[in-house]
Amino acid sequence: MQTTRRNFVTSLSMAAMALPGRKVIGANSRVNLGFIGTGGRGSGHVRHFNNLKDVATLGVCDADINRAQAAANKHKDAVVTVDMQDVCGHPDIDAVVVSTTNHWHALASIWAIEGGKDVYVEKPVSHNIWEGRQLVQAARKHNRIVQGGTQQRSCPMQAEAKAFIDANLGKLKSVRCNRYGVRGSIGKRDTPLTPPKEVDYNQWLGPAQDIPIFRQKFHYDWHWDFNCGNGELGNWGPHLLDDLRNVIFRDKYAYPEKVMSGGGRLAWFDAGTSPNTHFTYMEVNGIPVIVDVHNLPMQKGIKGNDVYRKFKTRAFLVAEYENGRYEGGRGGANAYDKDGKKIKTFAGDAGRNHAQNFLDCVRSRKREDLNAEIEEIHYSSAWCHLGNISYLLGKKYNEDEARSRMKDSPEWQMVLDDFHHHAKKNEIDFSKEDVRMGPMLHVDSKRETFTGATATQEALRLLTREYRNGFAVTRQA
Repeated sequence: MQTTRRNFVTSLSMAAMALPGRKVIGANSRVNLGFIGTGGRGSGHVRHFNNLKDVATLGVCDADINRAQAAANKHKDAVVTVDMQDVCGHPDIDAVVVSTTNHWHALASIWAIEGGKDVYVEKPVSHNIWEGRQLVQAARKHNRIVQGGTQQRSCPMQAEAKAFIDANLGKLKSVRCNRYGVRGSIGKRDTPLTPPKEVDYNQWLGPAQDIPIFRQKFHYDWHWDFNCGNGELGNWGPHLLDDLRNVIFRDKYAYPEKVMSGGGRLAWFDAGTSPNTHFTYMEVNGIPVIVDVHNLPMQKGIKGNDVYRKFKTRAFLVAEYENGRYEGGRGGANAYDKDGKKIKTFAGDAGRNHAQNFLDCVRSRKREDLNAEIEEIHYSSAWCHLGNISYLLGKKYNEDEARSRMKDSPEWQMVLDDFHHHAKKNEIDFSKEDVRMGPMLHVDSKRETFTGATATQEALRLLTREYRNGFAVTRQA
């Protein structure tokens, strides 16, 4: 453990964690915050929260001590540490903001909750479905305010869009969720990467497995390693699927009934283990939902992002109705009639009041007023995990076999058309690539598991993970 700026007694921290509750915070009281994880997103949270009224930072934690110290530069009273227990157990901290690597999100939040803290946790709120449920259970058990970081839920545009859809667009037919964002190779070393000397690697690794790292950069590119991250589907997917669940389905459905996924990590031959081209079919109350992820460009040699070819759009949510369609994004949206004429534009602010909503609920103790209460964001994160599970279970892709699975589904045939078009434009030779097609998984929403022939031992194993000693997420009774 490395703690600077002032000495912090570990026994005091652990004693504080045993306390049954925190002090009552009045409507105008100062909220004392701790921050766990201070990379790009985390350091941004430190700045953003501290621009709000009646907030003080008393703890900053990152396994990279240089990052922690930089984020705490303007907060002289803050404990700066590589050990998050110093923040989770701090007796004067009221709430914790978790912006760690994905594999830490659930456990860091649970430890903070057990320490009597309220929690704001970045998406995805879990690394797997089982630990996401334990996070929800911990929040209920300890009666804590826990907000997920899908900030567009605090955008006023969403209520306006819902009302317009109900009044004008009619019956829902299908939905397309798109993430078209160009990325590059993360490289592949011949020898394992040595973590930077300023990083406490044991604290960084936490629940993940201690296996060699062959990517070129230590920070950020963990996103594309399933040991620590969840790929692009788990990175941007929680935003897309949270909009789907909230704006289109109104949070009526905890899970899809069916999920099937395919794709591959194409062209790069690097150390990443997650796909950079990834398509997923979901069925929700009989409605087909396609989730499409492209990290390769529109065409080889061109830097521009791809588009959803049917409507030549990059909108990340396209819902088709009997009377038109809705194309949504984080900062705005458009509605069109069935002839393709734009009939409404929605202006959004991407949820700039999301942090304030959390602080308001910390003071009021009304979790029903949270715009992104943890159980809903657990579900939105879990939909991404389902797509990854089907992909990880995949076998070698065969186009004829893939098309035969749902011959009568125009949405499925279209996503395969788009996949092959995208691969051709990027000059992908499938014979040299690891292209997979996963099974159709049948989901038991109430039990959060698989059913029937898809409930194989291998599939069930991917609902959770093997945790390192000392960093296990435990069942919350």
